[in-house]
This record gives sequence, C-alpha cells and structure tokens, in this order.
Amino acid sequence: MRIAVAGLHTECSTYNPVLAREADFRVLRGPGMLKDGYFDFLTHFPAEFITILHARAIAGGPVEHGLYQRWKGEILDGLKAALPLDGVYLALHGAMFVEGMFDAEGDFIAAVREVVGPEVIIATSYDLHGNVSQRIIDNLDIFSTYRTAPHIDVPDTMRRAVTMLVRALSTGVRPKLAWAPVPVLLPGERTSTQDEPARSFYARMHQIEEPTGIWDASFQVGYVWADEERATACAIITGTDRTAMEAAARQLAQDYWDAREKFVFGMETGSIEDCVARAIASPTGPVVLAESGDNPTGGGVGDRAEMLAALMAGGAQGCIFAGIADQAATETAYQAGIGARVRLHIGASLDPSSTPVEAEAEVRFLLEGTSALFREAVVRIGGIDLVLTARRRPFHNIADFTRLGLDPRAAKIVAVKSGYLSPELGPIANPGIMALSPGVVDQFVERTERRHTPRPSYPFDVDFTYVPQVRWSALAR
Repeated sequence: MRIAVAGLHTECSTYNPVLAREADFRVLRGPGMLKDGYFDFLTHFPAEFITILHARAIAGGPVEHGLYQRWKGEILDGLKAALPLDGVYLALHGAMFVEGMFDAEGDFIAAVREVVGPEVIIATSYDLHGNVSQRIIDNLDIFSTYRTAPHIDVPDTMRRAVTMLVRALSTGVRPKLAWAPVPVLLPGERTSTQDEPARSFYARMHQIEEPTGIWDASFQVGYVWADEERATACAIITGTDRTAMEAAARQLAQDYWDAREKFVFGMETGSIEDCVARAIASPTGPVVLAESGDNPTGGGVGDRAEMLAALMAGGAQGCIFAGIADQAATETAYQAGIGARVRLHIGASLDPSSTPVEAEAEVRFLLEGTSALFREAVVRIGGIDLVLTARRRPFHNIADFTRLGLDPRAAKIVAVKSGYLSPELGPIANPGIMALSPGVVDQFVERTERRHTPRPSYPFDVDFTYVPQVRWSALAR
C-alpha cells in the first residue's frame, strides 16, 4: 500500500499582528522525514510511505499568504508525482489562519482531495485546539485528535490516525465521519485535561470506541483566539456503524454542553499586579508565574513587558523571567559583552500596542554558537535575571533554562509566558499562579472582538438552548 505523508502544522491567533514567515517554521522534506523523530514511527507500519513536506511552527500570527500557497503547491505537486496512491496521511494542527483566507485547513484538505480523487482514503491527526468545518469533514475519511492538554500524547495520536488508515487499506473497509458541533468556545487554560471536568471527559474517550463500529472518538475544544466561522467545539467520530456513531457523537456533544459552566482555571489567577504581589510574598518557592495573555504557544506575540515592569516595581528578588522577544535588546547585550552594563529598551518590538520598559542591566550570559536569529541573552535587572531572545519562543522545559546557566528549581520566582504549565514546570511550581494579562491570547475571551464566530456561543452568550445535531461527511451520505 502506498501512503503519501504531508502537513502544515501551526496555530494562528487572528488578533496577532505579526505574520508567520518561512523562518518561523521547521520544514522537513522527502525521505528525510522518516529519519526525523517526529515521523520515524511510520517505519513500523507495513506500508510504503511517500513523504513530501511537513512544516511546523509554534503558535503565532497569520501565515503569510504567499508562503502558504507555495507550500501547498509543493505538496500538491508531490502528490501528483506519487500517484497512484492508496492513502494520504495529513499531520495537521487545525488552527492555521492564512492572511486573507478563512478555513485554511478546509482549503488545503479540499485541494489534496481534488488531486488524489474520491477513492483514496485520507486520514488526519489534529490538535484538540484545532477548528473544524463541514468542508474539512467532507474531504476526510479518518480523524483523530489529541486527548491531553498539555499535549503529551502527540505521538500516540499520530500513530492512531495511521493505524486506522493502514487498517482500512488492509481490510478494504472504508470508515466514515460523523460530527456534532457544540456552541462552546473556551480557552485551553479552562479546559486542561489535568483538571476536572476535562480530565474525566477525555479519560473515557477510549471507552466509546469498540472494535467494529467505532474506530475513534475525538473531541475538539477548538481554538478560541481565531475569529472564524469554524471556531467551535465539536465531537468527531470515525467508524462504520452509523447508528453507534450518531449516538456517540450526540452523547459527547451533550455531555460537553452540560459541563460548560464547570470549566475553570486550574491555577490561582489574578491581574499581573495581584499575581506578582502574591509571588513576592510567597513563603514557598519556586513560584511559577505564568503570563497567559502573551503566551507564544497559544499564539501570543511574546514581546510584552508589563510583567517585567511589575516585578521591577515590586522589588522582586531571586527571580528568573524567561523571556521577552526583542531582537534589538538582545543584540545590544551581545555587542556589550558579558559583564557590561547597558541601558536597554525592552518590549513592544513586534507589537507596538504594549508598553515597553527602560532599564539599566548587567549582561550575565550570552548563548554562543548560534546564528543571530537564535541568540539568547541573560541580563540582570535588580533581583531579576531576564532572558532576552531574538525570536519568539517559549520556555517550557528545564533544559531551556539550564542551557543559559539558570536553575529554575533554585529560584524564588520563575516567570514565564505561558498558560497552563508545561509537564516539566508544573511539578516544580510551589505554587503555580496564572496572571490574566493583556495580549492577543487574552484569557478574558468574552472581551475579544467577534465578527465571524458563530453566535450564540458560550461564554459570549449564556441565555440560549442547545440540542446536538449530528452531521455526516459527504463521503458518508
């Protein structure tokens, strides 16, 4: 069996003014994809995989239109060259927004279907924060999404999608898709599977599946910072038994709707000023202080300095703040050298809508052996060791700190641009506090402008009724 593999994987806030360009992506092409750790699992399947192109980036702003068209064209050309095919596996995120275009995944998947034809089976894996449309469902046969947030089951989900695809091709049994949209659109920080009710809701997904009629049960929380018509939660069922699939989709949709008001933040929350004051006064440590509104992995710009200003005003000591994206400030630190004292203008370098900080700083560490694009500097401002970066990036792993000579376990306060804490930072938090800070991934989603999001939709609207309606893919009708 011949299976083509490709994908464009990113999450885009429509409120983020900074375009995602080619340098922001990690791009894999051709046979090298099978040697990369992200796709090497494919070598364990009894199939011939024709790997074309996969581009992946952390969340951010809209993808540059010309870049999308170029990569889409390259993938379609690769598919044409690979014909005849038995199947296609698309490794996607599901919340890509291309400048000037709504429903980018719908456009991409429909184009793939047009090239390979109606008989080829197409499978996809998705992030549970991806958004879905009827156009997407109509052009797919197999769908599977993550069941954890933070996402620790990415490889499992990818394998699940490919396993179903190989099963279909090996047995000659072609599954179909059913889905049930739910008019609820909540941020990931209120739907983390580490907390109830999401923990129990997702833990029972596998109980819905059975060997013959239902191959996969998936549920999309959706991506709340994309103001699109497809922005909504939904249940998606892959299988062959229409009656069982319809019942499962309807039940999942109803259960999520019934639990909508129970989804709350899993950490202490408050304003930047309140959270900083609590962190400074805390008798225990390290306090991991998450600045949620500027979280790069949620689509934030990553250059806001309000948290830094509050830490400075409070006289924070023993604090690590990682980090602020500011190429000019980073370059100033490199030019000055370790041990130098420099005057820095920090923040608002990518999105000028925020407030920068002026500060005198001592250069403590410079990451060597990297190109200018990947430079990172540690500067000390009073009791704060601040990480400056030339590009947007998160600091979620212990190694992100130790490679800069920093030990987050020994700090009194660790401030990061994050929402829910990563699997490595969560266990060291004592406690974890999340600031509901301003930014393009504002956790107060009710105050974000909505021009295209379907209405009514919770939590933007609260006084309305809902009865699940199951819809089928065009291939299942």
